Amino acid sequence: MHTPLCKHAEGQPEEYAAQALERGLRGIVFTCHSPMPDNWWPQVRMDVSQLDQYLAMIERARKVYDGRLEVRAGMEMDYFPGYEWWVEKLNGECEFHHVLGSVHFFSKAYRDRFFTGDLLDFQRTYFTHLADSAETGLFDTLAHPDLVKNMQPGLWPQNFRRLEEHIGNCLDRIARTDVAMELNTSGIHKALAEFNPGGDILKMIHSRGIPVVLGSDSHTPLRVAADFDHALKSLEVAGFSRVSCFMGRKRHEFTIPEVHSSLVPSSADIGTEPE
Repeated sequence: MHTPLCKHAEGQPEEYAAQALERGLRGIVFTCHSPMPDNWWPQVRMDVSQLDQYLAMIERARKVYDGRLEVRAGMEMDYFPGYEWWVEKLNGECEFHHVLGSVHFFSKAYRDRFFTGDLLDFQRTYFTHLADSAETGLFDTLAHPDLVKNMQPGLWPQNFRRLEEHIGNCLDRIARTDVAMELNTSGIHKALAEFNPGGDILKMIHSRGIPVVLGSDSHTPLRVAADFDHALKSLEVAGFSRVSCFMGRKRHEFTIPEVHSSLVPSSADIGTEPE
């Protein structure tokens, strides 16, 4: 979940926490878009000078909800070859509880460097970078791991078939790192309206023993835990029996029935059939 410091979210951390309590959650970890050096894609993230403000906002909410809800600070950081040093620097300076690694294929910097006009090759590169990011050891979880399917989504079914072996090889690399993958429920609002990842890749993740973390990618308080009930069903269809979360950058597991029974239904949920 995010904060207004990323320039495309709304609502204060206390509002996200209030929604989390309504949904029956035990805790939340904010993972707003990290600052980056060199004025790298500044339109969608906090400035370096705002990092202390970000941490203070979350600490303020933590104190307000102390004893009722765990409120912790994390970060969503871009994986972009050549900037690993920056992620390592922030991880060393801040006591994050959960560090998400994201490959944002639609950023101008990423497309300028890696898109040559061949969509299939670009999507292949994206999955290679997911595996590369896991192998850095800098991230706890890889966010929205098939996000690139939203580039010309009508071609994704055929491209997935052509990329399936390569995706499997990348997932094999990720499995050896013990890095988790996110099941991001905000995917149902994107061009290809399904969770990230979709059912086919989710089954591939399960078959390799890669743990999964639920994420709503909330940019408004009402999105907190949105569609988690449907996501849990999708996980069960894919073969999962447990779901993970992070505290102090250590992974903890819960059974899916345990998590499902604690959730309070919400009218904000759109719902989707398990894949």
